[in-house]
Amino acid sequence: MKYFVTIAGRERIIEVDGERVVVDGDVVEAHLSVVPGTPLRHLLIDAASLTLSMERAEPGIWEVLVQGGRERVEVVDERTRHIRTLTGPGETRSGAASLRAPMPGLVARVLVVPGQQVEAGQGLIVLEAMKMENELRATAAGWVDSVAAIPGEAVEKGQVLVQLRAAPSSTGS
Repeated sequence: MKYFVTIAGRERIIEVDGERVVVDGDVVEAHLSVVPGTPLRHLLIDAASLTLSMERAEPGIWEVLVQGGRERVEVVDERTRHIRTLTGPGETRSGAASLRAPMPGLVARVLVVPGQQVEAGQGLIVLEAMKMENELRATAAGWVDSVAAIPGEAVEKGQVLVQLRAAPSSTGS
């Protein structure tokens, strides 16, 4: 599995294939283990041993505490990155947003109704494509204006499935 990891504005490409780990094209010996019941992870890279505290801040974003420093880390797998390229960067939080089908498929489930408030990362639609179910999620908090998807309906790539209205900004003018 290939991951795109952004730390302090620098993207690293990490490929994990069983025991084999490749970071930016270089093979490294690495092992990551979870300390049960805690947010702690033990990371062994070559001869270096680190203990990390990792907490999920939002989907794909982690707050990582290591050696007294705090970093905000984005981790995106290859599939999610590909879907983002198909659907575009999205709308800004200040206006309406359309959730579009990232690929042709069959609407398996609709998880929201018009007027419903949603949080960033909340599932909106489950789309079946190539015998796999893909949960399409809200990219920002807001309200559902309309739902154009119907369970059992075939949809085409780019078809609008849900129309969202962004949450008002919490900053004053």
